[in-house]
Amino acid sequence: MGFSTEILWVSITLMIYYFALMLYKRFKSPLLNPVLVSVTCIIIILKVGKIPVAEYSKSVSVISFFLGPSVVALGFMLYQQWDLIRKNLKAIFWSVSLASLAGIVSVTIIAYFLRAESEIIATLAPKSITTPIAIGVSEKTNGIVALTAAIVIAVGVFGAVVGPSFLNLLKIKDAFARGLAMGTAAHGIGTARAVEEGETTGTAAALSIGLAGVFTVAFIFLIYFFIGDWNQISIFLDNFFNSV
Repeated sequence: MGFSTEILWVSITLMIYYFALMLYKRFKSPLLNPVLVSVTCIIIILKVGKIPVAEYSKSVSVISFFLGPSVVALGFMLYQQWDLIRKNLKAIFWSVSLASLAGIVSVTIIAYFLRAESEIIATLAPKSITTPIAIGVSEKTNGIVALTAAIVIAVGVFGAVVGPSFLNLLKIKDAFARGLAMGTAAHGIGTARAVEEGETTGTAAALSIGLAGVFTVAFIFLIYFFIGDWNQISIFLDNFFNSV
């Protein structure tokens, strides 16, 4: 695989995303989320062309590299809205920390009742945080790293598609609250959707990405410290539910 192959796949990926973005702007349907459409098109191309996913992933690694810097770049939005953030520090802390804990606990319990193996639970636990952090957590806790990355993207797309309508259903109108919810539950993809609603919503979402990552990592490793690895956590849940 040469340099020309990498240029080809990067170009194809960017072109697909560009046209998916134009399609979304034209019809404004949540089902036409650019990431969802792009991923679907690329899967079809790889399947029809019988191209190994590993080969494609290596070719577009330069795009993956910019995941980290793109998250850091969101700091500019936080700087612009610092006064608003400072006024809501307590609400931000409690809402994002509890939401992060709820994300870990809920997916762990659901996986436990579905009799998932400890490796799968470790893979699912960091589902709601941005991909670079989720991959690191999955690797350290013996999860399946590639599957974690795919699940994180799926969660982000689902949150971006369903999130705004769900918040409307709950009659949550506050821009800052909507942003915190989207960023915490659907990380970068949700934040991109939140930015469309306005600067305040986008800033809150950008802030919650970083905080959710910190809280999720902290909670998972605190669970490891006090209870043990996912095998021991499964035993702990067995004992807990048997005693209830």
